[in-house]
Amino acid sequence: MVSELRSPVEEAQAPPDGARARAAELRRLVRHHAELYHVRDSPEIPDADYDALLAELRALEEQHPELADANSPTSTIGAPPSALFAPVAHDVPMMSLDNAFDLDELRAWDTRAASRLDGPAGPYVCELKFDGLAISVRYEQGRLVRAATRGDGRTGEDVTHNVATIGDVPRRLGAGAPEVLEVRGEVHMAIPAFERLNAAREEAGEARYANPRNTAAGSLRQKDPTVTAERELSWWCYQLGSMTGGPAIGCHSETLEFLDSLGLPVNEAWLLASDLAAVEAYVLQAEKQRHDHPYETDGVVIKVDDFGRQAELGVTSHHPRWAVAYKFPPEERTTRLREIQVSIGGKGKATPFAVLEPVFVGGSTVQMATLHNEDQVKAKDVRPGDIVAVRKAGDVIPEVLRPVLSERPEGLPAWEFPEFCPCPNRSPLVREGDDAAHHCRHPRCPAQQAGAIEHFASRGAMDIEGLGEKNVHLLIREGLIADVGDVYDLAEADVVSLERFGPKKARNLMAGIEASRDRPLSRLLFGLNIRHLGGAVGEFLADAFGDLDEIITASEEQLAETPGVGPIIAASVRAFFDDEDNLAVVGKLRAAGVNFAGPVPADTDEALSATLEGKVIVVTGTLENYSREEAAAAISARGGRSPGSVSGSTAAVVAGASPGASKLTKAEKLGVPVLDEQAFEHLLATGELPPGAAPEGAA
Repeated sequence: MVSELRSPVEEAQAPPDGARARAAELRRLVRHHAELYHVRDSPEIPDADYDALLAELRALEEQHPELADANSPTSTIGAPPSALFAPVAHDVPMMSLDNAFDLDELRAWDTRAASRLDGPAGPYVCELKFDGLAISVRYEQGRLVRAATRGDGRTGEDVTHNVATIGDVPRRLGAGAPEVLEVRGEVHMAIPAFERLNAAREEAGEARYANPRNTAAGSLRQKDPTVTAERELSWWCYQLGSMTGGPAIGCHSETLEFLDSLGLPVNEAWLLASDLAAVEAYVLQAEKQRHDHPYETDGVVIKVDDFGRQAELGVTSHHPRWAVAYKFPPEERTTRLREIQVSIGGKGKATPFAVLEPVFVGGSTVQMATLHNEDQVKAKDVRPGDIVAVRKAGDVIPEVLRPVLSERPEGLPAWEFPEFCPCPNRSPLVREGDDAAHHCRHPRCPAQQAGAIEHFASRGAMDIEGLGEKNVHLLIREGLIADVGDVYDLAEADVVSLERFGPKKARNLMAGIEASRDRPLSRLLFGLNIRHLGGAVGEFLADAFGDLDEIITASEEQLAETPGVGPIIAASVRAFFDDEDNLAVVGKLRAAGVNFAGPVPADTDEALSATLEGKVIVVTGTLENYSREEAAAAISARGGRSPGSVSGSTAAVVAGASPGASKLTKAEKLGVPVLDEQAFEHLLATGELPPGAAPEGAA
């Protein structure tokens, strides 16, 4: 085969082989992921990663014009329509939008528009950008006659029968409807509808859907309209495609008002902005409030309002120059999963977590993310070496969602939960009964030792100032303490010369230890870190028995008969006090003069019972110290309520292991703080959310 001959000039101008190969690879990746998104409604990677691939390809083609290709994804829209549906040719192409990922890129778009117009492009219309499926709906004589997906921008799929089942899409328009009206909009699934659908699937033993966008698209793009009708889809219309016989309209803002007057659903959050400063203010406010809506938004669409200016600006083969989509910072990104490690908590709970290549997501750089337990790792099938999707939204703990299977190296082995605790004792990690978590039961596991002392000193327990995580580890490392009983043998001289202390901090620690000797029995019981025993159960036992020695000698049956305790906690309490090492620690506490007497004084109990007066606390997942019933009882005892669903009146969501994803998603959207079990104990003890738990802007 004869190679192509090129002149020296052509040779110098030709893109290097690396650029040519990278462009080909990017086109392959973009087409692959576009098909997954637009055709199969099952994307592997987040939108932000797809945008990054497309941006890299566009930059490469601009740097090397010889690589330009009319069939490149940078010059095409969406994906070819599916053969499952009849094709529909759009009278006016349904184009994509150019993107701006920060204010500088938004300003650059405005500058380009102004230079083409020889003057300001404004005023502008700002609209929320919905995460759904774009469709075109055609009305003739006010009657719905056809609906089509965007497809490749010029030809879409006929989904008329499915769209007709959507309650937000009028079958007939109101008075004044033009002879022909073709209007564009976004089919989406509201978050409450998505939660109801997933709850029904869980009840039926079926897999949950991943997110509202893909669920909405899949519900619309299938052959059975009865399925679409069951999915509670919604629609916002945001653009006029074409019109015959209607009023003369000169700008986009008038279009939105006209469509609204016909009974078409127009989102009311749009704004007519006089200049770019007003646009920027809207964008920043919309980003701050992105989770306040019952539907998903991922940005703001900004359009030049005047139709004359729009025509003057024109379009490219891909997007109009008179509009841009400002994208909010991504809450999902992909990165490499380097390894899976296991952390050991204060009660021996072994929790797997992902160690990631650092990735900026949800407003911060994430290097670790939770994997919850062995079952979650298996269900998600994430493996060290995978490219994985990671989500971080608001204050929610970063989570690994799924692997990108198309990027998985061949033969990558599945991760196996370790058999032994990573501590020097190498004790077995055990999983008991239906418990989703593994535990290390070795009494001298360093992680448990430190965790037990930190828990003992925490605010909900003995409240010892100066005995936080770093100081506890320092004191253990120096050989000064090994269990909570040793805390009361500490002397100021022992710690004053240690790193992190000095005279003032040493005196404060001693004062905190001294004050803790008189804490109520309920706080001591909670502080002992007995499995399943939370703060509320500590109060129940203190009220019922009145003395720690009475609890120590009580039978399992007597403990179980205590209101609010039950057989599981009773067995755990009995097992704790049957252990000789634990009794030795109790002996140290007795010798130190720690208060063993109860019950909680009546006035304190009364104050606690009203701590959560009128507050709604939702509990989801498996807590270590409470069954679901016990957590609800603790909330009720303090005047609160614990319903099964999250709503606008919810004050907080308490999330244990394997929480309900729909509850966390709704909490995120409504700005409801999500608490772990330690924060829940703080809430029960004080009636207040821990510092930093309230979302920004919350009362």
